[in-house]
Amino acid sequence: MSNFDKQLRERLCQQTIAIERELDGDVIFFYGPIYPGVQVHFREFIEKLHLDADSRNRLIVFLNTPGGSAETVEKLVEMIRFHYDEVFFVVPDEAMSAGTIFCMSGDRIYMDYTSSLGPIDPQVHNGKEWVPALGYLDQVEKMIERSAQGQLTDAEVLILRNQDLAMLSRCEQAKNLTITLMKRWLVDYKFKKWTVHSETSIRNGQAVTIEEKTHRAEQIATMLSDNKKWHSHGRMIGISTLRTELRLQIEDYSGSTMLRALITSYNDSITDYIKRHEYRFFLHSRLFT
Repeated sequence: MSNFDKQLRERLCQQTIAIERELDGDVIFFYGPIYPGVQVHFREFIEKLHLDADSRNRLIVFLNTPGGSAETVEKLVEMIRFHYDEVFFVVPDEAMSAGTIFCMSGDRIYMDYTSSLGPIDPQVHNGKEWVPALGYLDQVEKMIERSAQGQLTDAEVLILRNQDLAMLSRCEQAKNLTITLMKRWLVDYKFKKWTVHSETSIRNGQAVTIEEKTHRAEQIATMLSDNKKWHSHGRMIGISTLRTELRLQIEDYSGSTMLRALITSYNDSITDYIKRHEYRFFLHSRLFT
């Protein structure tokens, strides 16, 4: 290891500890796609951190991911919640697709004006590569609609006839699983402390029912999975849109000078390290040496 890398690793650990003190929790950095192969590494990583003598009951997850598998996200959440009572997500850059689903399992989500979540479009494997499930379903639905109107071209007829029904079923299952997970996690974790309606509600001061929490969770899940609204699988949804259109509570650290400096410095240092070494997947904690 070069002296530069050694010094950078020491600096990263110091930055991690500083954020842990500020947010009162164990900090991890998760970088890369979320696919089944990461589960074993993540299990070993999270167990080691939680068994450390200085471990806390709160986990702070820095997340930088293009997305991946909803099934894998579900397993990672189960691992985290086995060890930690409270989970905060920090998104300095972007957590797209399955990464957005992952964030919805947290008690809090921290973002600033440059951060982005994305439309939820879990990916499924077609035997060759991972493809967006909702994008796949949307294209088939469009061809079916054109067929009903007698507007299909010969090429589209051939494509529609050759559709893999098993693949379509997997896409439908991925879509349904995504919405189910989001509804459950939002109610159980994100909405846990939402007990009274706010001043902006006509029910100001009244108790929030489980039915109301479930209805709000379904609204959010449905909006985030609506490709017709976002138009692009890679659409970057900022904090303003999340707050105003989805009415989702986000902790905005844009105006917190000290916290933003800690988060930005740690994020920029570690992403630079990751890119320089060309790591596709990377986990970091204060135990990283």
